[in-house]
Amino acid sequence: MNSSEGVILDLTILEDILSAFTEITSNDLIPILQQIQDRYGYLAKDVVMEMSDRTGIAASQIYGVATFYEQFHLKPRGKHLIRCCRGTACHVKGGPEIIEAVKHRLNIEPGETSADGEFTFETVACLGACALAPLMVIDGTYHGMMTKQKIVDVLDSFIKSAEEIS
Repeated sequence: MNSSEGVILDLTILEDILSAFTEITSNDLIPILQQIQDRYGYLAKDVVMEMSDRTGIAASQIYGVATFYEQFHLKPRGKHLIRCCRGTACHVKGGPEIIEAVKHRLNIEPGETSADGEFTFETVACLGACALAPLMVIDGTYHGMMTKQKIVDVLDSFIKSAEEIS
């Protein structure tokens, strides 16, 4: 067990991942990082440093790959991912107000995770559904033609459903 950002991490998970590879080279870096993120939820500093020690791949090389690809995350993420579009169609149809409404309702900025660990909020260049602008996606479900009130209604409904499940 190791501690990263105040969280206790089980390094036997890393051992299991690395043991599946016979001779680890830098060509294995992306698949290993994908497995680490799948199992831990993000790429914790202590896990990356331990991986570097065990594989001989420089931590700087690991971080270079992890920060180049958007699929990798260096901070814990929420159970639920909310994405709002910043594309042209969404911008023209009120996207900035939608982003502000999400920020206000969840009390987080884009790129942050809520204090309770429930939500991560991101803005993206385009979600590819311009006819639905302005657009928000929660856990892969598209919510189009959003207004400030629809944002509140959708988020409140989602939060209520999540509370009933837990």
